[in-house]
Amino acid sequence: MARQQKHIVLGVTGSIAAYKAAEIIRQLQQKKFCVSVIMTEAATKFITPLTLAALSKNQVYGDMFSQGHAAWHINHISLAQDADAMVIAPATANVIGKVACGIADDLLTCTALATEAPIFIAPAMNEKMYRNKIVQENIAKLKRHGVQFIGPAKGSLACGMEGEGRLIAVEEIVKKIRIKIS
Repeated sequence: MARQQKHIVLGVTGSIAAYKAAEIIRQLQQKKFCVSVIMTEAATKFITPLTLAALSKNQVYGDMFSQGHAAWHINHISLAQDADAMVIAPATANVIGKVACGIADDLLTCTALATEAPIFIAPAMNEKMYRNKIVQENIAKLKRHGVQFIGPAKGSLACGMEGEGRLIAVEEIVKKIRIKIS
């Protein structure tokens, strides 16, 4: 029997904007998407896995070595195969760099490298970090490999500066995903 809902794997990284993952989940569900969440360890310092599990109504993944939902499932492979799309929002410079360089040292980066589904990345970081030549090279490299970037936006940043690097509006993230995979 075919799935009726599209499955989104949402990667949440260690950015102050991690709290917006709750709204991303809510809006994706309103559009009838099923959402599974992978959190980096740093993301759990900004928002709890329990919050995102309650909202997504699914287990939140984070530990690379925990068993999958069945003893024979390997989480990063199961999530990668089940995804109709993978979204990393907010995405730090760290995770963008790891994926661009093929570094798979946690559940999120392993899943990103194992999926054949479209990948969307919504950066969120300080403007100086975002404008750094190395970060821009990593973004360009990922774009050449078909990764789609959503944002960032210009505005007030958590550090007190104004500039580009703010997580783009949740509505824009959800709209782009819906257009590309529905």
